[in-house]
Amino acid sequence: MSPDGEGITRWRRVADDIRSNIGDGIISDALPSELELAARYGVNRHTVRRAIAALTADGLLRVERGRGTFVNNKPKRIVYPIGSRTRFSENMLKQSLEPSGRLIKSDYVLADSVMAALLECRIGTRLHRLDSLSVADGIPLSRSTSYFSAERFPGIIEAYAETGSITEALRREGVVDYRRRETRLTAERVSAKDAELLSCAADAIVLISKATDVDLEGQPVQFIRTKFLADRVELVMLQSR
Repeated sequence: MSPDGEGITRWRRVADDIRSNIGDGIISDALPSELELAARYGVNRHTVRRAIAALTADGLLRVERGRGTFVNNKPKRIVYPIGSRTRFSENMLKQSLEPSGRLIKSDYVLADSVMAALLECRIGTRLHRLDSLSVADGIPLSRSTSYFSAERFPGIIEAYAETGSITEALRREGVVDYRRRETRLTAERVSAKDAELLSCAADAIVLISKATDVDLEGQPVQFIRTKFLADRVELVMLQSR
């Protein structure tokens, strides 16, 4: 790796750790000095300054001349429980937050072998693909891509566009309730397109949830891939009962 590439890796690592410490409440007011941070992370002060500059540009920090660097007062991460019954609107309303959903785009795709296995349908089955943005109190929290059988749910796109809720859209299509069969989690840096949609920093981290939901008879109704902003959402895995 080139020296410049190594430097980028180091300042991002420092920035990510500081961001995580702020989100967890470990750092809540003033940052340690540049000298202390350089010693803590085993980097030079220039690397620390670059990390601080990135977090300042993101609005997470502010630099006060002669005083130091401080954490801007921001809301804590929103708690998002993931269990057998995961509902965005319910999760937000329980925290006195106003939920809303917005349709980004929709189209048709044909199920490949992976999607056919997840939705228990034939390869080549026509599927609705729905891209959406989930918001709480006007703040973007996540963006999702959902897949539904076009034959079983012919009106799912229109129903979601009208209601802004997957749960309500499925109810209109005859699914009175559904459960989470499985959730898999990973993480990655946000893409340029998603950074624009989520109104976040270009180097933000997103937590990626890949999940399959089934109806009360155990038949898959949806596969959904959701990207949650790590500095706005805390995912809490609930034990099955």
